[in-house]
Amino acid sequence: MLDQFRKRLRAAARRLRRVERRELQDFRRWAEVTENLVHLSMLVFVPLAIVLVTTLANAVPRLSFLLFPPLAAGSYTLFVDPTSKYSDPKRFVAGLTIGAVCGLGALAVSNSYLTAPGGQFGVNALGAGLAVFATGVVTWPLDIEEPSSYSTALLALLVEPNQRATFVTSIFLASVLVAVLFIIWREQFYEQRATYLYESMSGDDHVLVPMRGDSAGQTAMLGARLAAAHEAGKVVLLDMVADSDAATTKQSLTRDTIQLDIRSENGSESPPARTRLIGDGGDPATAGVSPDKTDLDAEVDWLETHADRIETRTGVSCQVVVASDDGSPAKTTLQTAAETNCDLIVAPYESQHGALTPYLQRLFRSKSDIVVHRSRSDRTRWKQVIVPVRSVSDVAHNMVDFATRLAGRSGRVAVATCIGSRGDRRRAEEMLADLIEPYEGAFETRVPRTSIQTFLSDTASQYDLVMIGASRDRSKASRFISPPTFERLEDVETDIAIVDRGRA
Repeated sequence: MLDQFRKRLRAAARRLRRVERRELQDFRRWAEVTENLVHLSMLVFVPLAIVLVTTLANAVPRLSFLLFPPLAAGSYTLFVDPTSKYSDPKRFVAGLTIGAVCGLGALAVSNSYLTAPGGQFGVNALGAGLAVFATGVVTWPLDIEEPSSYSTALLALLVEPNQRATFVTSIFLASVLVAVLFIIWREQFYEQRATYLYESMSGDDHVLVPMRGDSAGQTAMLGARLAAAHEAGKVVLLDMVADSDAATTKQSLTRDTIQLDIRSENGSESPPARTRLIGDGGDPATAGVSPDKTDLDAEVDWLETHADRIETRTGVSCQVVVASDDGSPAKTTLQTAAETNCDLIVAPYESQHGALTPYLQRLFRSKSDIVVHRSRSDRTRWKQVIVPVRSVSDVAHNMVDFATRLAGRSGRVAVATCIGSRGDRRRAEEMLADLIEPYEGAFETRVPRTSIQTFLSDTASQYDLVMIGASRDRSKASRFISPPTFERLEDVETDIAIVDRGRA
C-alpha cells in the first residue's frame, strides 16, 4: 500500500514538473514579443523606481514630495518606448531639472510684478503661463524637450520660499536615480533580451539532416550554414535503411565511426556505428539476405562526399548516421535527433497531392524545431534572404535569426509584412522595427499593400531564399479554408525554407 502511494506521488510530481515547464515555455514565448516585455518591465521597474525615490524622501525629510507626479510620468515615458528620443536619460534628467528651475524663475517674476490670488495653493494665471513658456523657450533650442518638464515647472509654483533650492535638488537627485535604473535595465536586459529570451539565439546549433530526395545535398548545406553560426555547431547526416542488416553493413563502411553500446531486441550487441539502430523494420523473409555491397558502397561514398564538402566549406563538424527504419521514418528521425543531441531538424521538402507528405506533417507536430527546405536550384549559399511575417512571435524571431545566420555580415535580410489596402502602415513599420532591433546585420523592411502570395510572386526572384512560417498555430478549419502560404507558392522559383518551433 505504501509503495503504491509512493508511485502515485512520484507520478504526480512528474506531471507537475511537466506543467511547470510548459507554463514557463509559454511565458517565455509570450515575453519574446517586445511590446509584452516592455509593458511587463513597466509594471516592475516603474514602481521599483518610485519605491527607491520614496525611501530616499523618507530618509531625507527636506526632499519635496511634489516631485512624485512628474517623476512617475517621466519614468513611464522612459520605459514605454526605450528606443524613442524621449527615452534618453540625459534628456530626462535635464528636462525635469530645467523645468523646475524655469518654474521657480516664473514664480519669482510673478511674486515681484504680479499679484498672487489668495488661498493656500493660489497661483497667478499669468505666472503659470510664464512657467510653461519659459520651459519651452529653454528646452527647445537645447533639444532637451521632456513632457514631464512642464509639470515640474507648474509644481514649482506651489513650493514654499524656504524649500525652493530643496525642490530643485530633489528633482535632480530623484531623476538621476531613475535614469541610472533605466540605463541598467536597458543595457543589461532590454538590449540583451535576445540572449536571455530568444531560445534560437543560443540553441539550434546541432542540426540533423535526413538525407532524403534529390535535393538532400543542398538541404544539408543549408543546415550546415545554420549550425556554422555557433562555435559548438555540428551537423548529423541521417540515412535511413529498410532493415538492420543493411544498416550494419553501411555502418561498417562509414568513416570515423562512433563506438556505441547498443543492444538489439534479442540482447546481442550491435557493431560499432555512428548511431544506434532505431528499431528493426526488416522483413523476416529477407533477414538472411545480404545487401548488395556495390550499391551500399555507392550510397556510403555519396554520404561521405557530402560530409567532406560540409566540413571543407563551413568548418562545421559533420557525422554520418545510419539508422534502421522501423516502418515510421518520422519516428526514426525524431528518435535519432534525440540520441544525437540535435535541437534542429532540417529536412528536404516533400509534397503529396499539393500538401506536405505525412512524414513532414509528423515532424511538424513534434517537439523539435523544424526547417523544411524546398530547393529550386543547386544553390548552396543564401546571402539575400527575405522573411515575410504576420506579427512578432517566437517563430518570427526564429526566422530572423536563421536569416541572419545564412546572410552573414556580407549578406542582406529583408523583413516584410503585408497589410492589404486598409492596413495601418505606421503600426506595421513599428512592428518590424521591434522585430529586427535585437539583431545585428544589414536589414531592410518592406510593408506592401498587397497579399503575401502576390508580393512573393513579384519579388521572390530578387532573393536567394524565402524564409516563411509553417502557420501551425492556425486551426484545422482555418487551414482548410485558406491553405498555408507555403502551399500556395508552387510557382515561386526561389528556394523556400519553412520554419516551425517545436511545441513542448
